[in-house]
Amino acid sequence: MRLFKRTIEAVRQGLARTAGAFGVGIRSLLVGRRLDDEVVDEIEARLISADVGVRAATEIVGELRDSVKKGELEKGEDAIDFLKSRLKSRWDDDIPEIATASAPPTVVLVVGVNGVGKTTSVAKIAHTLRSEGRSVVLAAADTFRAGAVEQLSIWADRLGVDLVRGVEGADPAAVVFDAVDAAIARKADVLLVDTAGRLHVDAGLMRQLVKVREVIQRKIPDAPHEVLLVLDATSGQNALEQARVFGEAVGVTGLFLAKLDGTARGGIAVAIRDALDVPVKLVGVGERVEDVQPFDPDTFIEAMFESGA
Repeated sequence: MRLFKRTIEAVRQGLARTAGAFGVGIRSLLVGRRLDDEVVDEIEARLISADVGVRAATEIVGELRDSVKKGELEKGEDAIDFLKSRLKSRWDDDIPEIATASAPPTVVLVVGVNGVGKTTSVAKIAHTLRSEGRSVVLAAADTFRAGAVEQLSIWADRLGVDLVRGVEGADPAAVVFDAVDAAIARKADVLLVDTAGRLHVDAGLMRQLVKVREVIQRKIPDAPHEVLLVLDATSGQNALEQARVFGEAVGVTGLFLAKLDGTARGGIAVAIRDALDVPVKLVGVGERVEDVQPFDPDTFIEAMFESGA
């Protein structure tokens, strides 16, 4: 399901902090310099500081050293294009898309830990779906956080989408049960399920999430068609463990990397790609409801290396 129009400028703006710290820094290091051992060591340190992960940094810099020894690269400027190409090569050519059901509604279950901006991310997805003419039902299955249902209700009113809600403290699985029925009855294109934030180490709450998934499957056997885990880009390497545990519990199929505009270490998307067999599908690049983009590796890497000029 191709939901989003790619906007290169939006990604550049969203990665402005990363570009300011990493892109400007790497250019100042390399422009006008020869690729000696000291410079190559510094490249590795800067890749790691941008959160691309030790594995990626070590592998890429190892390839860089080999190319320097062979005389294929000499000038610092040459290393910039080399780094870009090696980072981009860690992804396939295809841009991952949100799954689509063979028959509507497509059910998208949105999960994550507390404080990652999950409800706002749900609103961003709903806004884009509505702007492309798709009908949406929201399920307010976060019945524990004070004000969570009301927050989603406000978004539903603003966006002009239907909302299925329960009372505070209600069983989330019961809310989702009703929401699936409503989405089918209203012939909605998409059902977006907003779940309560939960620590990935809380076994009881994780079991509750499994129950929500099972309720969906009983109503629509091949659903949920997408399980999106919202990760906070500012949390760095902690996001990897969250993704692992949620993946084991509910079969995460895609990642929404939120708050990318709030970190100078946007290379976390590279570390995620290396560590997990789950694609980043969407990125949050600002606070507005419009500020969501599909994850395009080429655009992402180019934005990381922006000079700030």
